Amino acid sequence: MRDRSAERRGPWGRGPLGRRDFRLLWIGETTSGLGNSITLVALPLTAVVVLDAGAAEVGLLASAVWLPWLLAGLPMGAWVDRARKRPLLVACDLTSATALASVPVAAWLGVLTLAQLVAVALVAGTVAVCFATAYHAYIPVVLGGRDLLAGNARLQGAEAATQVAGPGAAGLLAQALGAASGLLADAVTFAVSALCLTRIGVVEPAPAHRADPVPLRRQVAEGLRFVGRDAYLRPLVAYGALANLALLGYQAVQVVFLVRTVGLSPASVGLLLTAGSAGGVAGALLAGPVTRRLGTGRGLVLLQAVAGPSALLMATATPGPGLVRFALGAFLVGTGITVANVVVAGFRQTYCPPHLLGRVVATAMMINYSTIPLGSVAGGALGDAVGYRPAMWIMTGLLAPCWLVLALSPVGRARDLPDAREPAGITPGA
Repeated sequence: MRDRSAERRGPWGRGPLGRRDFRLLWIGETTSGLGNSITLVALPLTAVVVLDAGAAEVGLLASAVWLPWLLAGLPMGAWVDRARKRPLLVACDLTSATALASVPVAAWLGVLTLAQLVAVALVAGTVAVCFATAYHAYIPVVLGGRDLLAGNARLQGAEAATQVAGPGAAGLLAQALGAASGLLADAVTFAVSALCLTRIGVVEPAPAHRADPVPLRRQVAEGLRFVGRDAYLRPLVAYGALANLALLGYQAVQVVFLVRTVGLSPASVGLLLTAGSAGGVAGALLAGPVTRRLGTGRGLVLLQAVAGPSALLMATATPGPGLVRFALGAFLVGTGITVANVVVAGFRQTYCPPHLLGRVVATAMMINYSTIPLGSVAGGALGDAVGYRPAMWIMTGLLAPCWLVLALSPVGRARDLPDAREPAGITPGA
């Protein structure tokens, strides 16, 4: 492998971005992340505007994006560990670009159907599972341990920024080019990411576990047992699963709610939804100061206690000044969720035994994401059954008390979450 420490620093500085290979990874991931953020808004907009889809159909479409996490999340982690990461990442980007480009082509030919949109959503979701798993394992290959923490911070900051830009870009593209045609620009972002990845010069070592004698099912079971028996990981995973159920429940209906009940244009919908992503940027900035002052456990619970009930503001949205309430609610929810993601990720990295970390992360992500398709379908069905605003009230009302799962657990009783140096933090049985 090439000596990464010898890479020349240029005008980007002496930090991680001063390294050419990391810079290419950062640009590629940022561009790909922007594409993912656009897709999450552009696909339902296409269904609503082009195909006149209802809330149940939009919910089905949203669930298709996340269903692969439930079906493939655990085995994907073990499979990725046994393969070279960069070829997988490039293949994922090219697959996403091809799938998304098929939507405007079908629309131009007059043959676009909801079934095709669902198929594209399933492909994009499956690719996202593979990309996310391989990407996190590829970062240490590109970046030396000395700069790993700073590099992760750069990547997380860029991810938050793409979540701000993505919804607004999706709305503007839909307004300027048409809902389906806007997805062509989305496909280009994945092609750019693939190009950046192919130009990375570092030589990736051969996978170390091609002939791992431990069966895959035993590896998966060990991760599940560790999470299920731990007094801290168990409530954190339960909170994530419940919060995602409610989050995707109202997100499945919010586009239809804003277009048909509040009366917004596609561009206005995209711009309004950036409020939640802006909250994500705020959460990334606040996570460190808040947890240093209050503690990781106490700060986490306090911010979730503020963020969860704030979701109710979104159901009160009305044209004009009433949109401020939606934006404020989305901003506070985005802030709280991002703080939770930052705190929980850091806790797992220091708390879990290194040989189990990958499986613990895969287990937690699978359980957390498994409720997303359920929430999406439930939110869409409620929208058609009781109306869009009542569905918003029901699903945001479900999110409001979720923070109690943390407050009533050992997480809520600890000023700081324990690390691996505190044996009392690990409960062998439950």
